[in-house]
Amino acid sequence: MIKQAIIPLAGLGTRLLPLTSVFAKELLPINGKPGIEYILDECIEAGITEIIFIISEKKKMIKRYFYNDNFYKSLIKKKKDPRIIEEYKKILKYKKKIKFVYQNKPLGTGDAVLKTRKFIKNSYFLMLLPDDLIMKKNCSKEMIRLHKKYKASVMASMTVKKNNVNRWGIYSVASKLDNRNFVISNVIEKPSVKEAPSNNAVIGRYILSKDIFKILKKQKKGKGGEIHITDSIKTMIDNKSLFIGHKFSGKYLDCGSMKGYIKSTLEIAKL
Repeated sequence: MIKQAIIPLAGLGTRLLPLTSVFAKELLPINGKPGIEYILDECIEAGITEIIFIISEKKKMIKRYFYNDNFYKSLIKKKKDPRIIEEYKKILKYKKKIKFVYQNKPLGTGDAVLKTRKFIKNSYFLMLLPDDLIMKKNCSKEMIRLHKKYKASVMASMTVKKNNVNRWGIYSVASKLDNRNFVISNVIEKPSVKEAPSNNAVIGRYILSKDIFKILKKQKKGKGGEIHITDSIKTMIDNKSLFIGHKFSGKYLDCGSMKGYIKSTLEIAKL
């Protein structure tokens, strides 16, 4: 049973400068709603009961967003505005499910995941990357359904342009399970066009076994001097752990760059 999710939020968000020089990218509004709330809603709808945010001291703004009770109480006392009351109720609903851990040195997603090892209770957990929004269909819910069927790790995936493979973790397919799901035989973090085994990319949704913590503890730094979760996943696959790729049917939006952020707002406004 998957009831916990982790969300790495300690990144500096340099692709969204200058906005992120003063503001956490995850709180930037996308069609009038902070980006992180789309991720939270996806988790809650998928049955997740505890969500672990990995932040840094520089991203404490995110924690303040969910712990600004005095501000809301004071405002509600003065105005009794129904909209403000509803907003506060929504924040309280989120806050009940959130825990915070810290990653103060930017050592990569693998290092961020490792920070949560003491908090993960069950054999598997969900991880979501906040730059990747998947709208219209709940990808996490579909992946949890797959996990229950195959008792395996699952990663969301889509086909990307060949000249863009160096932005993603790229995988090879061992065998097909059905039209949308397949067994993964290998994965490489941000390969060059020549190195890439395909143009099938891992997108920011993962169901992982807590066994990955043992691998991460020993994981050496990879590209860019960071500890990549992809490298540990590759080790697990090499050790015969079953990883399933899931080609999701929702609408993918990359809100981690300025161009993508603007496009995400326009696309969500149409939904």
